[in-house]
Amino acid sequence: MQEELTITKPERVAKPKWLRVKLPTGKKYKDLRNLVDKYSLNTICTSGSCPNMGECWSEGTATFMILGNTCTRSCGFCGVKTGRPEQVDWEEPEKVARSIKLMDIKHAVITSVDRDELKDMGTIIWAETVQAIRRMNPNTTLETLIPDFQGREDLLDRIVAVAPEVVSHNMETVKRLTREVRIQAKYERSLGILKYLKDSGIKRTKSGIMLGLGETEKEVIQTLKDLRSVNLDIVTIGQYLQPSKKHLPVKQFITPDQFQKYEKIGLEMGFRHVESGALVRSSYKAQKHLT
Repeated sequence: MQEELTITKPERVAKPKWLRVKLPTGKKYKDLRNLVDKYSLNTICTSGSCPNMGECWSEGTATFMILGNTCTRSCGFCGVKTGRPEQVDWEEPEKVARSIKLMDIKHAVITSVDRDELKDMGTIIWAETVQAIRRMNPNTTLETLIPDFQGREDLLDRIVAVAPEVVSHNMETVKRLTREVRIQAKYERSLGILKYLKDSGIKRTKSGIMLGLGETEKEVIQTLKDLRSVNLDIVTIGQYLQPSKKHLPVKQFITPDQFQKYEKIGLEMGFRHVESGALVRSSYKAQKHLT
């Protein structure tokens, strides 16, 4: 008689209670939600189902993604689809500026997919978007959350030239996990970009990392030290959540006490702002980072 084989699936880490998200409420949120739906405005707040959307919108902050929704890279953590992007929409800068005006946004965060197939990697649209927002919304402050542009200083100079109040570039993870998590990116290159931005006169530089991918406390602290070594001003630390079964699994859920510990360590290192918590995302409390 043939012995029956029992196949066991690997256990998934159960999601803890501190990751429960309250549904966004309030008149300001509802008004903005209606505007977004009515005019089909493209915010990453809605497309990314951000847990902080209600809180940010009520404070007059929103995040917009430019250069389409298809990325040329296939990072193991990211839910944005990978493939051949559509042609550049040269009217996009004006569209984004109009969206910000319609929504009466006080502080806008602009981000984008990677466009490695373009000679300028999208930096012309980046610069024109900042300029269009400034023309149409002179009182709106800006943060640009940029890709690495393959570390090319001539392309970074286009961002420096339009002088956003904050320029952000995310490390995403610790050095040991970078190749697995950010396949086409390099840890040292990202550090070099943040250093170059600061040395070029950007007043506020910012980066973010995700936890729960298998990093150790020692590695997180070393990453914070590396970021301070390039005079970074602001760091965000949040919990990685798996976008789909095809993406990297969550190895562990970081406790609120551990997030508080990292915040304390970061502030003691001299960061101007440290946002550290399970639901913290890159643009969380972004308007506060201008102070």
